[in-house]
Amino acid sequence: MVAPRPASPAPPGSKADYVHDVLRQEIMGGLLPAGTSVPQDEIARRLGVSITPVREALRRLESEGLISYRAHRGATVAELSQDAARELYLLRGAIEGLCARLAADRITEAELGRLRELHERMLGEHRAGALEGLAEQSRTFHDLVAEAGGPAFLAEHLRSIWQSHPVPASSSLWHDKDNAGTFLRAHGELLDALARRDARTAERIMVEHLEIAADARGAPRIGTPR
Repeated sequence: MVAPRPASPAPPGSKADYVHDVLRQEIMGGLLPAGTSVPQDEIARRLGVSITPVREALRRLESEGLISYRAHRGATVAELSQDAARELYLLRGAIEGLCARLAADRITEAELGRLRELHERMLGEHRAGALEGLAEQSRTFHDLVAEAGGPAFLAEHLRSIWQSHPVPASSSLWHDKDNAGTFLRAHGELLDALARRDARTAERIMVEHLEIAADARGAPRIGTPR
């Protein structure tokens, strides 16, 4: 396993919470890449805790989809298979497409204004080659659309999917400038459809946007030969 720098001493409170937070940050930050072994004794020694809170933290990370258990290897950082990635994007497309369709009818001018402001900021950063923050801002963009379209249920359901299947910062598709340009064009087209109150087009653009993202990640299309 890679050896991140020793973490700072555990603060007062739940040691399991502390271990969970440290490991989650290391996974999401790319310090513990997918497939990396996570030996309990090494984690306990590095973080200055006993095995018990490490086990509890790993169980929580497993429930969040970040840790899996393999024969003869124990706990490892979860790897999303290509089939699972395609299904995840299809699921997101179904939910976010519906959110976009509903948002075309429900979105307020204030919400459209926030989306436009965010989109313009992302365009500026893309032009400047500052790609590091685009993934997080895209998440905010999608969340705003979901909140506008499905505030009662859909937005929270989407957040639970993001929570269970997060994408580490080190593997974000937004780090590629060509991908980022493609995604930003989709965001702009979606904004135009929402402003026109064109529900069908907004849904189609969102679904296609996520299908293109799945293709960029290399996830095979369902039903296609391997």
